[in-house]
Formats: sequence, C-alpha cells, structure tokens
Amino acid sequence: QVQLVESGGGLVQAGGSLRLSCAASGRTFRGYAMGWFRQAPGKEREFVSAIRWSGGSTYYADSVKGRFTISRDNAKNTVYLQMNSLKPEDTAVYYCAAGLRNPRSSNEYDYWGQGTQVTVSS
Repeated sequence: QVQLVESGGGLVQAGGSLRLSCAASGRTFRGYAMGWFRQAPGKEREFVSAIRWSGGSTYYADSVKGRFTISRDNAKNTVYLQMNSLKPEDTAVYYCAAGLRNPRSSNEYDYWGQGTQVTVSS
C-alpha cells in the first residue's frame, strides 16, 4: 500500500521558515516526480515544487522561486520542502504527491498524502 505522509507544518510569523517532509513507502518511486502542491481556503490546488526521484531535476512555481528549496533523501525515501521568507499568502494546506508525467500538473499525480497545514501570520 502506497503511503505519503507529510509532516512539518505549523504556525510561523511572516519572514520565518518551515521545513516540510514527505515520507514515501509502499513501492519504488524510481522514475517518479515527487511534488508539493498547496490549497488555500476558497482557492484551487496549485503547484508549488517538484523533484524527479531519479536525476534530481527540480521545478518551482514562480511565486516560490528563490524562497523554497525542494530536496530528497534517497536512503530515507523522503522529500523535503524548505520554505524560507514565508509570507501570509503562503498559508495553505500543503500536499505531497507522486506521479510519472508532467510534474507541474496535479492531474498527472497518482498518489497523494493527507496534507499538512502551514499558517503564516502577518
């Protein structure tokens, strides 16, 4: 059974940092892209960042480029999202996902975690 378990969310002041983790289990993810998406209240789910498990190519939304960094630990089967210089508009539920094709499209992801709340206060 495939499981993606997010952790690391919380409440932080604007300008602060958080690191999200996504622990993956249940299958080999070779060839997959591991993505982070977020959804704020009343808004659609949007792409944040992704990384190819093999090769390590990374992708970022323009809104987080230069502030967020995605990485992976192959030995731990874990993907991280380091979020710096957080803004109130970053407030959302953040989801980890795994998919084989277009890393920027949520429709292309096969597996999803339950999400972790990130709240940035002004």
